[in-house]
Formats: sequence, structure tokens, C-alpha cells
Amino acid sequence: MRAWVVEGSGAPGEVLQLTDRDAPDPREGTFLMRVGAVGVGLPDVFMCKGTYPLAPEEGSFTPGQEVCGTVIEATDGVGLEAGQRVMTVTSFQTGDGGFAEQCLGLSHSWFTVPDSMGDVAAAGFLIPYHTAWIGLVRRGGLAAAETLLVLGAAGGTGAAACSLGAALGARVIAVAGGPERCEAAASFGAHQTVDHREGDIAAAVMELTDGRGVDVVYDPVGGDAYTAATRCVARDARVVIIGFASGEWAPVNVRHVVQRNYSVVGAIPARYSREERLADHRELSALWDAGSISSVVTASYRFEELPEAMRALESREVIGRVVLDLGT
Repeated sequence: MRAWVVEGSGAPGEVLQLTDRDAPDPREGTFLMRVGAVGVGLPDVFMCKGTYPLAPEEGSFTPGQEVCGTVIEATDGVGLEAGQRVMTVTSFQTGDGGFAEQCLGLSHSWFTVPDSMGDVAAAGFLIPYHTAWIGLVRRGGLAAAETLLVLGAAGGTGAAACSLGAALGARVIAVAGGPERCEAAASFGAHQTVDHREGDIAAAVMELTDGRGVDVVYDPVGGDAYTAATRCVARDARVVIIGFASGEWAPVNVRHVVQRNYSVVGAIPARYSREERLADHRELSALWDAGSISSVVTASYRFEELPEAMRALESREVIGRVVLDLGT
């Protein structure tokens, strides 16, 4: 099979090599699948650079965290049969990720695909939307009529939070950089947008909320964006930390948390049981079937174009989610 392999560490265009290799053998807790489409995310860029904490520690490996495809072979207890179509998180931590024609999926992280959802949309659905659900519903406790502030709203994770937040009945204020990205955030469901290139985020948000501030902050960015967001929170607000797209984790100031009376919580899907994840997926699938949430995939590349897709992602040219389509 064809597979992209990372050799060494550095810029994706320098360390990614397209090779022919044997398909991986399913191990306990995994299944072998044929990849239809695979999402491309910043963690894949960080893996190439050797800065992602969950990447394989040594040797060559194939990244790619999130795929949609069909089951070829499953080990006992996985609950899958050959020919089933699923979306799943891959075994990228063992080097058997989705940037290949065949990969290993994880037995605790596969989910059914709604009939109306194609492979490309499904390859950009699982991680963004499951993370958004856990961040907004389970950890953020977002309620209808509350105000949600989404940082990095034109990226894949932020776009899903905009769409889901609107579907849950919240007023969504999106932060993005530049008119094009603000327009994209609005298309994903944001009711109002703030261009962080045009001035102070906190001042703009406080003006939009008549001085009250926001109830929930969804932060996949970290760094200075996090600090700005904490200056425009309402009393009893919840700041949900998702990631560090800026390259810096949120610099939490505990004194400020206490003085302003808000909470800071982390959110990651991996800490939830299989039963909880399945319940979340049923809710998300119902919202998809009802047309309440939509795909955040805005572009697809051919399999051979992975280095170009990752270059566009790293240079912040990407809006929403990008995938490789192995069906083209």
C-alpha cells in the first residue's frame, strides 16, 4: 500500500516521504480499515516537527489522526465486521495513522457514519465535533440564550464550536483574523464576529455585550488570545481550554480567576468512557440529520498532495477543516 512516512523531524515538506509499505496487522484493540478520506490537522504538523506529545517517540511513522473508511479486518471484541463504514481515531501513536491507503482504527474510538454524510465530511467531523460537544456541553455547561465566545473561530475546531453553539441556542461571538476568516466564522454559525487584527478583543466583546461579558469561552488557541478572553468574561463564566494553536498553552492567572469569579476547565474526549462517547455521538448525529449542524470541511486534497495541504495549514491559509480524499 502507499503511505506517507515521517523520517526525522522538521517542516512537513522536508520530512514527509511517500512510500510503499505493508499494511499494518491489527493488534488487540484495533481494526484494519481502508481509508476513504483522512483529516489533516495542526497536530499532524506538530508531529512532523517533533513537538506533539502524543506522537511516536522514535523511528519512522505515519501520522493522520482522523479517518473515514471501510473495515477490512477487526480483532475480537471490537464489534465490527468487514465492509462496515465508520469514522474513527487512528492508532497514530503507534505510527499506524491515516495518511495511508490502509490504517489501524482504535476499538474504543470508532463511530457510525450518518447515511447522509460522505467520506470527506466524515473525515472532518469526529474530532472537531466531539471535542466541541465535550467542551461546550459536558465541561462548559453552555445553556440556551447564554453568550459563547469562540477563539480561532475560522479553524476546524473553532468552526465546529460556532456551529454547535448556535444549534444549542447560544449567542455566538467569533474571533478570527481578517475579513475573510470572519465571514467564514459567520457562515459556520456565529452571530457576530471580532477581527483580532483590528484591535483589542476584550474591548470589542464588551461593547457587543453592553459591558456584561460572555458566559463561556471556547479556546483552542491559548497564548495572548486566552488572556484577552479572560478580560471580557461575565460573572460565573466558564473558560474551556481545548488546545494551543498559537504554540503556547493558556497562561492561567489564578489570582485573576478568583478576583473575577470565573472557572477555567480543560476538555479532551479521551477521558470519557465508550458509553459516554456513544451517547454524545447519537446527539451529534441527530443534530446533523436535522440540518442543525453542518460540515466544517472547506477543502480537500488528493492523497499525493499531503505536503501542500500541511503547508497551507501551517501558514494559516486554511479555513475550517481540510482533508485528503483517497477517492479522487
